[in-house]
Amino acid sequence: MGLHIVVCVKSTPSGVNVPVDPATGRPKTAGVPTGVNPYDEYAIEEAVRLKERVAGSTATALTVGAESAADVLREAVARGCDAGVLVAGPEFDGGDSYATSLALSAAIKKLHAEKPVSLVLFGKNTSDVGAGVVGVQTAAWLDWPCATGVKKIDPEGESAATVARGMEDGTDVLSLGLPACIATVKEINEPRLPSLKGKMAAKKATFAKWGAAELGLQPGQVGAAGAATAVAKAAPPPARPAGVVVDGASAAEKAKKLVDILLERKLI
Repeated sequence: MGLHIVVCVKSTPSGVNVPVDPATGRPKTAGVPTGVNPYDEYAIEEAVRLKERVAGSTATALTVGAESAADVLREAVARGCDAGVLVAGPEFDGGDSYATSLALSAAIKKLHAEKPVSLVLFGKNTSDVGAGVVGVQTAAWLDWPCATGVKKIDPEGESAATVARGMEDGTDVLSLGLPACIATVKEINEPRLPSLKGKMAAKKATFAKWGAAELGLQPGQVGAAGAATAVAKAAPPPARPAGVVVDGASAAEKAKKLVDILLERKLI
């Protein structure tokens, strides 16, 4: 029968220089190029590798976002996923991790009813918000086991998997009953580039689109209405001050001056 792997992906700004509107204190994302969240690329690659290792397995990409977020599903298919689902509609606008994880969990339940889901993979966090909590929140809504910081996944048949996750003092090895949610880190693999065959498949792919009604959710549960947090104001990071050049006729003199500066600033 194989595994049914769902990989959750997000469309995020492709660059790091997203301007902030001084009037509203919010990022100006209109017209900013977007692409697959960089950390999700590792989750996509691992989903495809697991599909290739376990006969009869399939991988489905899932995203919550605007209509344009279908582009990240197309990228996932180009890299080896079999299908994609777009959760979209105006009711999802302005959601935080709480509201987004609820929408994801509802979509996963719908997929699970159609074909039992074995694993749900996430990147460790997103490049735009960076909270790193959507994976565990989705697992909580589903009441499924979850592991984060995972750098290796070894399926044990179709009912369990052993995972290794990096810790400050070493590596944790855990056994998870399936279905389960797993947030991966960059050490887990090296993402492949889309093949020509994959690009052709992605170009022809069509994706299911589900709104709140199809997921059994009320509009007030998702998007800005269902958010548990709010961003009061955003601002670009402050400019870094100019560095200090330590002059001297010799290395020893420069070193002495540097030490004096550090002592003066009470840094040593």
